[in-house]
Amino acid sequence: MDLTERSHQSLLPTFLYSPTPASGTRALDRILGRTTASPVTAGIAASPAPVVAQAPNEPGKIEMYSPMFYAACTAGGIASCGLTHMAVTPLDLVKCNMQIDPAKYKSISSGFGVLLKEQGIRGFFRGWVPTLLGYSAQGACKFGFYEYFKKYYSDIAGPEYAAKYKTLIYLAGSASAEVIADVALCPFEAVKVRVQTQPGFARGLSDGLPKFVKSEGVMGLYKGIVPLWGRQIPYTMMKFASFETVVEMIYKYAIPTPKDQCSKTRQLGISFAGGYIAGIFCAIVSHPADNLVSFLNNAKGATVGDAVKKLGLWGLFTRGLPLRIVMIGTLTGAQWGIYDAFKVMVGLPTTGGVSPAPELAKLKAA
Repeated sequence: MDLTERSHQSLLPTFLYSPTPASGTRALDRILGRTTASPVTAGIAASPAPVVAQAPNEPGKIEMYSPMFYAACTAGGIASCGLTHMAVTPLDLVKCNMQIDPAKYKSISSGFGVLLKEQGIRGFFRGWVPTLLGYSAQGACKFGFYEYFKKYYSDIAGPEYAAKYKTLIYLAGSASAEVIADVALCPFEAVKVRVQTQPGFARGLSDGLPKFVKSEGVMGLYKGIVPLWGRQIPYTMMKFASFETVVEMIYKYAIPTPKDQCSKTRQLGISFAGGYIAGIFCAIVSHPADNLVSFLNNAKGATVGDAVKKLGLWGLFTRGLPLRIVMIGTLTGAQWGIYDAFKVMVGLPTTGGVSPAPELAKLKAA
């Protein structure tokens, strides 16, 4: 090797002119972060490098009960509750006024007529902003925490008891979720009722919330929390437990094809039907408390005793009930339809039709 060649070599890393190509390749691989088997150890099985097999990352698939699963259920709840409650704002407006001023708003048809005459078409959507924001927040907590608590209580019970007492798990999970959801809803509900039942109080949330707080303080926003729990917790327990039961019965007795073999369109149709039936039961169970919430949020300083005295027990259970059955039945059916449609869109199965215990047992076995 002459002097010129040696000077060139001294300026370059040795592996680039190594007489053994394999060693040069291994050195380059080390710099680039690659790993290759040594010629000496390539055929020895006793000392292989540890290999970790990663699960395939399927596009559009979310692992059940993972953080992404609960995030998807939360987002589905926002779309489900916020949009549907906003859509039925005219019905809710008439219902609230029938509860507060039955002498003026004597029936559904006359109630719409009075509102149209006094406030015009725009009056039918008064209070839509607090409705949208309040029920979006409630839906996020309601559906997201329901899925969480349903699994949590199923894990505590174990597969055998979770299957045996599945209805109790539905009831406990939905009640736990609704306690949290109503804390998010209550301030918006207070402003909504005041805006809808007192013309001239405010145009909406932006000016109604400061007026409400100035008049009754921040804690006044939660004046109706106990009646709201009284309305919403039984409502939600009935909503989820009856939905799960009705859907399971439909798949068991009315549909000859197993759920996993039904088309997504059929599954979503069953979700809507189960939701509508559940909504009828929900309206009946929660209606007395709904009358109380409307009365307390409308009258400053009013108490539950004042409401009972003015409305009477029969009025608490029946005033505005037919309209609420129509509204809540449609609302609940649409909510379950939207919620399950969102779950299908992100690659999750629809709700119901399978007991929680076998579902969790399969997941754990996998």
